Amino acid sequence: MVARYLGVVEVARSNRVTPTNEVLSVFSGKTFLLTLFAWRDKITLRCERGGKVEKLKAIGPVRIIMSFAGVFICAVSIGMFKFAALGVDPFQTLMAGLDYVVPISFGTLYVIVNAVLLLFALFTEKHYIGIATVINLLFLGYIVKFTQDLLTDLIAQPSLWIRIVFLAVGIVSICLSLSLYMTADLGVSTYDAVALVMYNKWKIWKFKYDRILTDIVCIIIGICLFVIGGGNFDTISGSVGVGTVITALFMGPLIEFFNFHISKPLLKKFNNTRHA
Repeated sequence: MVARYLGVVEVARSNRVTPTNEVLSVFSGKTFLLTLFAWRDKITLRCERGGKVEKLKAIGPVRIIMSFAGVFICAVSIGMFKFAALGVDPFQTLMAGLDYVVPISFGTLYVIVNAVLLLFALFTEKHYIGIATVINLLFLGYIVKFTQDLLTDLIAQPSLWIRIVFLAVGIVSICLSLSLYMTADLGVSTYDAVALVMYNKWKIWKFKYDRILTDIVCIIIGICLFVIGGGNFDTISGSVGVGTVITALFMGPLIEFFNFHISKPLLKKFNNTRHA
């Protein structure tokens, strides 16, 4: 099957030709995507078809761990947002607005919206769909709910200051989490792919400004949906608050900060250590 899709695949592991501890997944399409999980040694891939040769990046345990950690921390952070009740992140504001006017269950609605965003990513840049995307879709909601319920059980009636602390920790941690799995480059959430496509493929502004733009658009659409549905101030404030505004304005710059000061140096350090 590999030969059928790819023509020739050369895999070199150290000085050995036959890898024994990887899982190889091949997806056909406009460009071929190989995901290879290497647990001990660096792997170099060359894919050849029709006379065209492409060198694909090595994927090792560091990237996989960063992806899993990123999705997990992201889910815990959203749970903190919900517990703090001072405004959710911009995408959740959009989802809350849609949930207010669309007469179907939130779970079904969430799947539909992510399916639309998934199609956008597939048609614009398949590169952003990977293992982290699947983990995000399958497990993020459950971890969010568990975190929110756990914090509510531990602190039944949090004071305003406790809520502010959890909001601040949630904002910083969600930006760090997105930086981790974006840098790992094994797929991102369907919503995160939008700003990445704008920056990397369409060459629009810097990433931090693209992220701010997409977040602000989500907030505006979410508020408009609440208004269209006849929602009052109390209804809107349940989803849009100071946390929403701070996240919209500072998430892009913070992700970029963590990229350059934590995630990229971390990936480089551990890769160099493993292959020293």
